[in-house]
Amino acid sequence: MTELQRLLVRGSEKIIGHYQFLLDTAKSEHERELFKRRIKEERQMLNDLIQGSDQSARAA
Repeated sequence: MTELQRLLVRGSEKIIGHYQFLLDTAKSEHERELFKRRIKEERQMLNDLIQGSDQSARAA
């Protein structure tokens, strides 16, 4: 994994943590659903980044 990829992974993890905090403090069901969706999307992007990194390492 390159330094850039590690930076992107850390950034995604911070974003997930932030949205988790917002989810825990949400005042309405609408907010909760919004934050759950954003967490799911960010986790998918993070998984794609990690899987892409793994495939690049195997090809090298």
